Amino acid sequence: MRGQATLFDLAPSGPSYEPEQKIGGIVCGVDEAGRGPLAGPVIAAAVVLDANNIPAGLNDSKKLSPKRREQLYHAIKETAQVGIGQASVEEIDQMNILRATLLAMRRAVENLPCVPGHALIDGTHAPDLICPASCLVKGDSRSFSIAAASIIAKVERDFLMKNLAQKHPEYGWERNSGYGTRQHLEALKLVGPSRFHRKSFAPICNLMTQNSYITD
Repeated sequence: MRGQATLFDLAPSGPSYEPEQKIGGIVCGVDEAGRGPLAGPVIAAAVVLDANNIPAGLNDSKKLSPKRREQLYHAIKETAQVGIGQASVEEIDQMNILRATLLAMRRAVENLPCVPGHALIDGTHAPDLICPASCLVKGDSRSFSIAAASIIAKVERDFLMKNLAQKHPEYGWERNSGYGTRQHLEALKLVGPSRFHRKSFAPICNLMTQNSYITD
């Protein structure tokens, strides 16, 4: 992985612009949403913030209310350069969720309107990118750019799952985003998986092994 380093020396005191300033130049933050769900694609976002116009209140998307996430989503889209990428359910099943996540991240960086000089990646694994990359553990709580990417990825994926829920209302995706909630699991036992379910994930694989379902 070209130019990859892992940054463990940054104090987890909440997100700031310090990681980007230490690197200098055009830095994008990269994060994903949807590694854990049983259904739907994994979506990644890459964000290059305007250092002079950073939306107030950026934080790890999981620490924000849905309403605040959506407000910041629009603020980021209005002030920053954003790239979005995804890996499909078929790609997740073919290559595993980690490799699919890295593929989505690479696509997000490639879809930026600018070419970054460096990428800050949330977590411990970085994709092979067109620029050097550094991994930042708990980066969405440390870097403004990664926090912004986490918000974009989360809102984009939630919106996609709400749209898919219109075709498959029985699973409650508009509420659970494809995660294995009780309602989702009960619906799977009743009607089986759809074509949007990840067949390589244990709950779905086990269900399909025990029963013969025709997916749609």
